[in-house]
Amino acid sequence: MVRTVYVNGEYLPENEGKVSIFDRGFLFADGVYEVSAVINGKLVDYAAHMERLGRSLNELRMDWPCTRAELDTMHHELVRRNELKEGIIYMQVTRGAADRSFNFPKDTKPSHIAFTQAMSLVDNPNARTGVKVITTPDLRWARRDIKTVMLLAPCLGKQAAYEQGANEAWMVENGKVTEGTSSNAYIVKNGKVITREISNSILAGCTRRALFRLAKE
Repeated sequence: MVRTVYVNGEYLPENEGKVSIFDRGFLFADGVYEVSAVINGKLVDYAAHMERLGRSLNELRMDWPCTRAELDTMHHELVRRNELKEGIIYMQVTRGAADRSFNFPKDTKPSHIAFTQAMSLVDNPNARTGVKVITTPDLRWARRDIKTVMLLAPCLGKQAAYEQGANEAWMVENGKVTEGTSSNAYIVKNGKVITREISNSILAGCTRRALFRLAKE
């Protein structure tokens, strides 16, 4: 089955999905993204992801690529067209395509892409056995609370983990863990969940939010 992707309002076979070489996401990492989980064909914590998307767009002074209703339809349509039972939907919004210039272009329409990826989320072997983790310096910029596509520092940390036989790297700043390269970081001690406070130093994780909601309940 050929995967169907979404590119600027169109549903296309994955080998036909293309964006401009002048897209600011490609040239400047001038874009944001969200990853929504799908379990049993249904979106999980979707509202929280869209809330965070809105915050990221607002912080970067970017327009929404479409209405919320159209965004909801797109997610459900990708699940349907790809017969996705379990996995993720990756969605990315950039400021759009324009000649390379550091200042924001005027009257540029946002670029909007999304695709599905099947994977095991519930019956994940790592959840049963645990994983090895290394620590690495946190080299990221000062606005980690915005979910941008600028992920070079986490990529370097993740690669260092793999090369040392580990699955993940916890990033450290001023002697304290901020978060994982692609995960929230928690320590459970004496029946308490310990993690970083919400600030510009970390991304406010939707899983983090759900964990504390469930813990409270």
